[in-house]
Amino acid sequence: MPNPLAYLMLALWPVVTIVLFRRQPADRALILSLMVGYLFLPEFPAAFDLPLLPPISKHTIPALAAFGVCLVKFGPQGLLVPQSPLARVLLAVFIFVPLVTTMTNTEPVYYGQVGLPGLGIKDAIALMLQQVMLVMPFLLARQYLADPGSQRYFLQALMVFGLIYSLPMLVELRLSPQLNNWIYGYYQHSFAQSVRGGGYRPVVFLYHGLWVSFFIMTAAVAAFALWRQDSRLNTPKTLLCALYLLLVLVASKSLGALILAAVALPCLLFLSRMMQIRIALLIGLLAIAYPMMKGANIIPEDRILAAAASIEDERSRSLDFRFQQERILLDRANRKPVFGWGSWGRNHILDPVSGAILTVTDGRWIIAIGVYGWIGFLAEFGLLVTPFFLLWRGSRELGADRLSPYIAPMSLILAVNVADLIPNATLTPLTWLLAGALTGYAERMKVAPSLSQVTPGTPSTAKREVEWQSIM
Repeated sequence: MPNPLAYLMLALWPVVTIVLFRRQPADRALILSLMVGYLFLPEFPAAFDLPLLPPISKHTIPALAAFGVCLVKFGPQGLLVPQSPLARVLLAVFIFVPLVTTMTNTEPVYYGQVGLPGLGIKDAIALMLQQVMLVMPFLLARQYLADPGSQRYFLQALMVFGLIYSLPMLVELRLSPQLNNWIYGYYQHSFAQSVRGGGYRPVVFLYHGLWVSFFIMTAAVAAFALWRQDSRLNTPKTLLCALYLLLVLVASKSLGALILAAVALPCLLFLSRMMQIRIALLIGLLAIAYPMMKGANIIPEDRILAAAASIEDERSRSLDFRFQQERILLDRANRKPVFGWGSWGRNHILDPVSGAILTVTDGRWIIAIGVYGWIGFLAEFGLLVTPFFLLWRGSRELGADRLSPYIAPMSLILAVNVADLIPNATLTPLTWLLAGALTGYAERMKVAPSLSQVTPGTPSTAKREVEWQSIM
């Protein structure tokens, strides 16, 4: 169980957020408060479980604190909700779908001698509040990270904190994942899943080793993006940082993150901005189509398993287990396909005697469909993919050469994150920050094209560039 330090860190984070916003510009404070909180605060089960509220954890406390500070410091300047009609509809559905899910799940569910309660108004309130807290980084980023200077800063933060996070990763690669246990008093996942290839997968303070590998992959992509796109950071030093992060990614023993890097990096290094946005849109649409292809048995699972077995039998067995669980859970979800089963594990299969959950939800897509049905799934994934569509449409009208140089790499990072939501549930505050920043930029392109352009090193960003150069 978490020790007192874990709860103290969570309780003090609003104070840290206030200090950041008093000393830094809003965009920098927002990025730092959410990114540092995500990387270093203790993972669930360290959380505050208050009446009528979902658990308040590291995934929601930084966003809640930042939202409160922005509201007090800046007031409700501008609409927090998106200007795009499509994004507005998806946001409304995302927030209010729990209400309909609850109304269609008032009856208890029985598995032999084991019963799960029906849902009521308390569950509806808690689930809607949870949705609001999850999407807060999206709303804040749309408001405060919509300009190219802020987005450049976001990529730099990814690179710098990737370099910082690589140090505890290297410690855990040598000594096994123990830092969370040493500092916060508990291990946040199954230790057996950290043993891989005769060594260890680092976990540090995140939920799982896969989450750590994915973060380092995004940091490496961000470093390569800055090396290619930014005149001030197009230096051998930046390239060495990018290559170092790539080596750490290889050492973290995550095949999925390596595959995603193999997709993103060639696109980033050799394709035009417009083509990168198109590929990001294609990846997003394929991710949305995956559950339909899964249900129609279009996914070539046998070939994928054979390819995995050619690398390592353990990876093939793990992937086969995931495919089996997806089929079972999708069959379960199809019994309530529109609005899902709701909370309390009603989307799972339970042991009829002990009540133990027998199924495993790895991918975020199967969680969304099982809990909130196809409506909830389309709203959530639609919010993440809509920025690609808006950017593709806007770039055709504005011209790809007038786009910010940071938009295409950020689109690729978000796209591979959406793709990773198929095998894993790596939906983090950083995911929502990316989606919000891209949505805000796309909306700004439409209403004020001149404000969406930036040249690295211009006076508006020079001060922050110097500050980050001093860190590098």
